[in-house]
Amino acid sequence: MNQLQSAQAAKSGPKIITFLFITTVLTTICYAFLVGPNPQAAFGFGVIFSPALAAISTQLCFERNLKGLGWNVAPAKDLLLSYGLPLAYGLLVYGVVWLSGIGGFSLQALATHVGLATPLTIGAFWAYLAETASVGILRSALLAFGEELGWRGFLVPELLKRYSFAATATISGIIWAIWHYPAILLVEYNNAGAPLWFGLLCFTGLVIGLSFVLMWLRMKTASVWPAVLLHASHNIFIQTVFNPLTSKNSVTPYVIDEFGLGLVIVIGFGVYIAIKRDIFQ
Repeated sequence: MNQLQSAQAAKSGPKIITFLFITTVLTTICYAFLVGPNPQAAFGFGVIFSPALAAISTQLCFERNLKGLGWNVAPAKDLLLSYGLPLAYGLLVYGVVWLSGIGGFSLQALATHVGLATPLTIGAFWAYLAETASVGILRSALLAFGEELGWRGFLVPELLKRYSFAATATISGIIWAIWHYPAILLVEYNNAGAPLWFGLLCFTGLVIGLSFVLMWLRMKTASVWPAVLLHASHNIFIQTVFNPLTSKNSVTPYVIDEFGLGLVIVIGFGVYIAIKRDIFQ
């Protein structure tokens, strides 16, 4: 490590601590209003944007500018990859679930999810899918930006000044997972039907695996936008398409969603293959 790298590593420590402190304070304040005696749902947006606000505040405090957060426009092929990856691994996991009988493909389940009294017609389903995959992605990206500017825009590059790729992905993934725990424990952001401890374990494994992919895209493109798009695509396809399309039995909650084993296994295996083939290098 040369003198410049040593200086950057030394400076990154206080920046990381400051970022995590501000994120924790902002998130805690928002949760106090979100789950208190008089819950105010609007503070859910405050929780989501806490990492972004912390990143901006920390960067301005230490650098007096907002450079280095990954504002560059990424190549189209990387944006397309970011958009398509969740659709691909979602189809793989849920395709196995539907074909094996672990869960059923059900337009009625989707109709119930969107508040309809009658099943969706095939035409209405395709219209729903088209709207979700276009306008829905844009809405989801706005929310994903609130997280990704903090985690991948700021935290990952700072951790990389001190740690290896694998260590940075793992550390940032653990922090990302823990930041979600209050939502899982207090706001019912979980998969009913399986033990809470099981959901926490699977969720943690999932986000650590995704952290490798998100970090690779961030550093490959020097842009935060692929991470934002992948995060948005994951949320919209898993949470509003694949999950609602799946009718459940006693086994299903252990396999589907962000709190089941399916996504953990597929993404974990993908990350393992990528590491073995040095794709992340």
